[in-house]
Amino acid sequence: MTDNSTAGSPASNATSHADGYVGDPVVRAEWDNRYTDRQQLWSGRPNGALVAEVAGLRPGRALDVGCGEGADAVWLARGGWDVTAVEVSGVALDRAAGHARDAGTTVRWVHAALTEAALPQASFDLVSAQYPALLRTPDAAAERALLAAVAPGGVLLLVHHAGMDTQQAHQDSEFDPADYVWPSMVAALLDDDWVVEVDEQRPRVSPEGGAGAHHTDDLVLRARRLR
Repeated sequence: MTDNSTAGSPASNATSHADGYVGDPVVRAEWDNRYTDRQQLWSGRPNGALVAEVAGLRPGRALDVGCGEGADAVWLARGGWDVTAVEVSGVALDRAAGHARDAGTTVRWVHAALTEAALPQASFDLVSAQYPALLRTPDAAAERALLAAVAPGGVLLLVHHAGMDTQQAHQDSEFDPADYVWPSMVAALLDDDWVVEVDEQRPRVSPEGGAGAHHTDDLVLRARRLR
């Protein structure tokens, strides 16, 4: 569905596998199949909105949510960030780890759904979620997991394809926007502990090639945690 994606799942569906994966096995299989079908699913270059929004930030600890084949994680690591990257697809993570080795960078890879990853709370100076396929739940688990990971003074950067959240579900498509988390849902949870620095739709700076390249506009939410 989207660039560099991962999917959260209700805790009741979480399963721990022998290889360390924690999350819904159905979601894992879906994304493994998508990656297996293509030798390379994404462009291999960092997302344009990430590059633009991180330019003025001092490197610290970063969390890449739904790292896919690792382009964003590797780019951040090369820029001096201490990167943890979360992804549901083991196929994608194997590719990402290979790209990191080729680039001479170190990234901490976590094979899990975001909501099951047991990440240290309030500890990341940057939480980046670029076009994530986060599943919506009644308790807003994915949205709250994103916010909980950000350290005081840190930044949450959530980027998604504009217009997808308002699409109608079709019988001939498995995609229903009502199933997923969109930036407006995360923004609705921000309280006085947060300040919104960017909340806008803008033309997408798109890496050439890769799935999702046909989308022309981004929704960009950048919020800083005050305390």
